[in-house]
Amino acid sequence: MFFFRVCLMALRSLWIHPLRSVLATLGVIIGVGAVVAAMAILEGMSARFASGFESMGSNKLFVTPNVRRRNNRLVGNFDSLKLDDATAIARSCNAVDTVMPQINSSVLIKFLSKNTTASLLGATQDYQKINSHFVKEGKFISRANVQSKASVAVLGAKIKRELFGGRPALDAKIKISGAGTLGTRTFTVIGVMEEKGNVAFTDVDRQVIVPVTTAMDRLYGLDSIQAIVAEAVSPSDADIEAAKTQIKRLLRRRHKIRAGQQDDFQVQAQKEFVKQFSQFTKILGIVLGSIAGISLVVGGIGIMNIMLVAVTERTREIGVRMAMGAQRSDVMNQFLIEASIVSFLGGALGVLMGWGLANIIERLTRVFETLTTGWSIAMALGMATLVGIVSGIYPAWKASRLDPVEALRYE
Repeated sequence: MFFFRVCLMALRSLWIHPLRSVLATLGVIIGVGAVVAAMAILEGMSARFASGFESMGSNKLFVTPNVRRRNNRLVGNFDSLKLDDATAIARSCNAVDTVMPQINSSVLIKFLSKNTTASLLGATQDYQKINSHFVKEGKFISRANVQSKASVAVLGAKIKRELFGGRPALDAKIKISGAGTLGTRTFTVIGVMEEKGNVAFTDVDRQVIVPVTTAMDRLYGLDSIQAIVAEAVSPSDADIEAAKTQIKRLLRRRHKIRAGQQDDFQVQAQKEFVKQFSQFTKILGIVLGSIAGISLVVGGIGIMNIMLVAVTERTREIGVRMAMGAQRSDVMNQFLIEASIVSFLGGALGVLMGWGLANIIERLTRVFETLTTGWSIAMALGMATLVGIVSGIYPAWKASRLDPVEALRYE
């Protein structure tokens, strides 16, 4: 009963001075709101990243040129990978199941009077298998299309809607901008992909897929590729490491790299990207949490101030209670509970503010996907309550040390 009476007294005190109470807990409200919003964004990013890579499979390997940043400039051999390298990996590495060379770029696509920007992907017939992303209408590019450098294209679901609306897209002629003097090329639409959403940080529904040989020769005039995506025979760590070792050994031999010389390529497993992203989110969470913690410290100071004022205002009341037999521990517990309730209510308002802020960010940016979890709410409320207890210790101790006789004389 004592606890509930103290809670009612604390709520009554807050109700008597509502503006003062809100201002005192403003730091807690902002701090908790920032924590909840930040955690919602991080959890949403992590869930989106994890689901994207899960949909791709966990046995992927990415081979790219060994490009590094030095003095704010990218250095390295950008043209170290060739189509023949992908062919050699497929033929010689028995730990590798599927291989796909690719080229990525941003292009302008036109159909009649409509145009839109899209991500162009030069790929092979193995794209569907290696990415678990399948054609919904028409057909996908074939081996013959790749060999003949055919001017055919498969559209992502969003690109199809933007250019064609409800009209059929199959067999339509679209124009894709090339590089430099190569100008704009006409492509025939042979298929439309199923809608899949975001894979990692790529919106695959805004892709247009063409044969990699067509992209190299007719759009960009290249004799090299940007990356090779390989799939190990199984997602086990042993098979992934075996595939990495075989690819490295083969490419070093093909590129005539001597012992002791640095590779002009790099091979990374998809699991390594997931691990790196997990470390990044942890660091980002610590940074955001630290910033929010500053607001909580400020909020704690505000709560300590309001509790010190409450001790001064209720000095005579404290004297009466102690004269009637209340122990010092009773007085101290009363003020600690009041400080905790003040901070907890501020934390609850902060949770509502953080949840609303996260939803506003998601709707306005359409980039971040937010996810507010029960764990993040519980953590935020726990931090707010802890701040209230810590901030209330000194005022509660001061109240408990008052002399009953002097307190009764206080006016």
